[in-house]
This record gives sequence, structure tokens and C-alpha cells, in this order.
Amino acid sequence: MRIFLTGATGFIGSALVTELIKAGHQVVGVTRSDAGAEALAAVGAEVHRGTLEEPDGLRDGAAKAEAVIHTAFDHDFSRFVENCEKDKRVIAALGQALAGSDRPLVITSGVGAGSPGHGQPAVEDIFNPSHPNPRIASELAGNALLEAGINLSVVRLPQVHNPVKQGLITLFIEIARQKGVSAYIGEGRNRFSAGHLLDAARLYRLAVEKRQPGARYHAVGEEGVEARAIAEALGRSLKLPVVSLPPERAEEHFGRMAMFAPMDLPASSALTQARLGWHPTGPTLIADLDAMQYAD
Repeated sequence: MRIFLTGATGFIGSALVTELIKAGHQVVGVTRSDAGAEALAAVGAEVHRGTLEEPDGLRDGAAKAEAVIHTAFDHDFSRFVENCEKDKRVIAALGQALAGSDRPLVITSGVGAGSPGHGQPAVEDIFNPSHPNPRIASELAGNALLEAGINLSVVRLPQVHNPVKQGLITLFIEIARQKGVSAYIGEGRNRFSAGHLLDAARLYRLAVEKRQPGARYHAVGEEGVEARAIAEALGRSLKLPVVSLPPERAEEHFGRMAMFAPMDLPASSALTQARLGWHPTGPTLIADLDAMQYAD
């Protein structure tokens, strides 16, 4: 298939470009920069210049494709709500390009959208349109397209990792360096689901090839890694003391990440594995944290 891919030079997108090309697909990758265009051309992808701020340009590119995968997202958490609304507009534009056809569109969300609450793991078949996380805007936009007849599916991400990046954990590493301690809240029993980068890339490929309207998939390799274990791994590698903080000190220590530090975000991928024959094989989150080159 000729696949239009947003976020093609990003952390997940760059791995996905390689995964798709190896599987025999033609990739048209979106980038805003000359460096990104060179990187895409070097691996055999076609280049489409575009930005999230200009959804009409993305729509035009998607209109010429046989399938679309949307991985791009603005991760400036100081403008999180605004960026979620921006993602909603981009998804709507991509859907418009596919109207009247069965061409698949795969969008991206977070596993939290499938949370049943009460500390239970998020699951694929749960969707809460009233979820308090602003990122729910992406799935709301997707649902509107489904109702309009667009062949849309969703890949929900946990903390996607390799030895270079680890989702939200990457930001906790920066905070630990700044504060001189690796911290967790309370007993640190709250959990983060995790998945390896290459496993996530393979899942996106399988999702677009499956072409199943309304499907939701979880790119989860580990259902829940405790915050304390993560903090201890950072302490080992950064050679910093590991401390427990009371909840009232979360904002003081974690700043803009305070809302995430105590969250319990376990998630299952049992249904994804059964439905797609996808089985995660990558290293664990702690293994990648231990292997990370922190001096860099």
C-alpha cells in the first residue's frame, strides 16, 4: 500500500517507516524540515512537507494515499489542552481525505482512554468519552469519523521506550537531574504500562493491514511497572539518592509533570494480541533504562 504517515521523523514514526518499507509498503512521510526530508529519502520514503498547524496540507497528502497512519503529536505539555484540540482538527482533516472510500486511517491515543478506573488495567473494548484526560479529544474525533463511514482504528500507546527515550519517563529523568534526587510519590506502587518501540511499530503496521473499522489496539508489553522500580532504576544509573515524597509535595518537585507522577496507569494488551497475532518481544522498560547512555 501507499501509506501516508504523519510524524514520520519522530520517535515512533521513524521506526514505523522502516517497519512499513520492510513489509513492502510505499511510505509518504510528513516532515517540516530539510533534515527530516533527507532522513526520509535516505531510507527510501517519499517526502511530504507539512505541519500539524496546517491540516489542509496534510489532507491533500492523505487524499493521494491508499492508507493513512497518524502518529504526529505536539508534546509540549505546557500547552497540552491546546495541542489535543490541534490533534482533533488534524484527525478530522485526514478523515475528510478518505471520505467515500474504504481506505484505512489509523490514529494514535493513550491507553488511559481504556481505563475502567479503580486500579484495573485499561482494556481495548472500553472507551469513556467523558475521560478527564484532554487526549480523549483524539478518540472523540475518531468516533465522529467512524460515524461518518471512515474506516478508522486506534492504536493506544503506553510509555513507549528504547534506550534513548521512554515516554513520560524521559521527562522524569530531566527532573531527577535538576533536583538531584530520583523521587516517587508515597509507596510508589502506582504503575505505568510500557511497550518497546519496535513492538509498537509492528503493531501500527498490523493495524493498518487489518483494516478493521472501530478497532482499538494497545501497544503494551508490560501491564504495569511500579513507579518506585522506575525511580530506583534512575537512581542507579544517575547515581542519585531515591526518595519517597508525600502527595502534597508532588507539584513542588515534579512541576508540570506533577499530575502524572502519582497516576496509576496499568493496561492490558490481551485482546490486541488475540485479534492481531501480535506478541511483544522487546526488552522491558527497566532493561532499557539500565542500558541508557545517561552521559549523553
